[in-house]
Amino acid sequence: MESGATAGVTCLVTGATGYIGGRLVPELLAAGHRVRCLARAPEKLRDYPWVGDVEVVRGDVKDAASVAAALQDVEVAYYLVHGLGTGRDFEDTDRTCAQTFADAAEAAGTKRIVYLGGLTPNGVRPEDLSPHLRSRAEVGEIFLRSSVPSVVLRAAVVIGSGSASFEMLRYLTERLPVMVTPSWVGTRIQPIGVRDVLRYLTGSASVPENLNRAFDIGGPDVMTYEEMMRRYAEVAGLPRRLIVRVPMLTPRLSSHWIGLITPVPRALARPLAESLRHEVVCDEHDIAQYVPDPPGTPLPFDRALELALRRVRDAQVTTRWSSATLPGAPSDPLPTDPNWAGGSLYTDKRQLTVDCSPAALWRVIEGIGGENGWYSFPLAWAVRGWLDRLVGGVGLRRGRRDAERLRVGDSLDFWRVEEIEPGQLLRLRAEMRLPGLAWLELRADQGPGGRARYRQRALFHPHGLLGHVYWWSVSPFHAFVFGGMARNIARAASGAPTARRRRGRGRRT
Repeated sequence: MESGATAGVTCLVTGATGYIGGRLVPELLAAGHRVRCLARAPEKLRDYPWVGDVEVVRGDVKDAASVAAALQDVEVAYYLVHGLGTGRDFEDTDRTCAQTFADAAEAAGTKRIVYLGGLTPNGVRPEDLSPHLRSRAEVGEIFLRSSVPSVVLRAAVVIGSGSASFEMLRYLTERLPVMVTPSWVGTRIQPIGVRDVLRYLTGSASVPENLNRAFDIGGPDVMTYEEMMRRYAEVAGLPRRLIVRVPMLTPRLSSHWIGLITPVPRALARPLAESLRHEVVCDEHDIAQYVPDPPGTPLPFDRALELALRRVRDAQVTTRWSSATLPGAPSDPLPTDPNWAGGSLYTDKRQLTVDCSPAALWRVIEGIGGENGWYSFPLAWAVRGWLDRLVGGVGLRRGRRDAERLRVGDSLDFWRVEEIEPGQLLRLRAEMRLPGLAWLELRADQGPGGRARYRQRALFHPHGLLGHVYWWSVSPFHAFVFGGMARNIARAASGAPTARRRRGRGRRT
């Protein structure tokens, strides 16, 4: 590979179901490269528009054998995964996985590793950095010390529709006209638009073959987080925000505050807040020598905000921070054996004949959640969401990626789409904090006389005695929650006046 080469190379993308990885793949394809994706659950990629143009292999960066197999005949390997929020030992996990990947790349003859890490401040000892930034820096060093030439891109706050940083900024500014904020809002930051991040990542596939170094990447603006919030308000057309700093709000305390106000759960909010304790400003812009900046780039902060807001308003958010499964969320698939021997499996079943076509019923099913709500007992759903947030769960505020269409792997409030058969079946897996595993199935079938049949099934696999106690404690409310859901979905599909749409989460009645 030489700088400016136009011949495509074979690229491996890890983290393709995540926020950056899901956007990088089509950029690499557009640049003429061949792409292979390594995914723990390949089925999560099946509804992506580019999946037919790539090779998808099953594997995990924790598994050396699957990494070695995935790297065969690969020239450029993108490492876009991290163990953030997987527990107190996430730094050990990151270190082990990165070393495994570097060793496998060397054995496979891979020509380049490309890694997106975090921008770290100069003059700060590693032990004084947040665990998140310290781990990102260590992973980058592992790749740079390996025998495989590596490009390590170091970014601070990434601004793009659906990014965790953008969602945090957006919700804090929009929901709080008066803010009591921690002292870190006065820290200087150099944000970067996601378009520029993707451009640098894509261009890194074609840098000189012997290049082995880290690059700071950032936009043209350096500002404090307080200035970012004020400029967001201006771009979004909001009244000027009143911001009062409170020094005693530590990153830990402010992560609870962020978790309550924004869709970003505490497990992600805390490392984001901790990363803002130190100034994160680029010391160089040498990446432009190898990936030249076209006119108008890197994008100014206000322009990056405008583009992100436009995508949100036009419902064109292709990936979100929640595209990747959150650490600690249940991931076991629904047991499909009718004689399942894995223990108790409680069910709540509902069935109704609906005076509409199956297609009309399906439109209502696929539109469930987010701003459309859950069609029953809004207070119960709201309380359950708040309780989940209080114990560190995701709550209801993740919403939807797209207002009308779902795909496997999408987050949907405190559920995730586990299976979807267009026109027929939607299966959701709960990601709320529960003493067990839970699923919700919604089906649209052909009923008698050309009418539709709606079938709904809630399932719960309890963990231990607490799981059984939980099911029996909430089962008396199922007639209101699940029964009401079935009736109101049927009414909405048939166009009954009592089922008119009310805007707002959980507001179907």
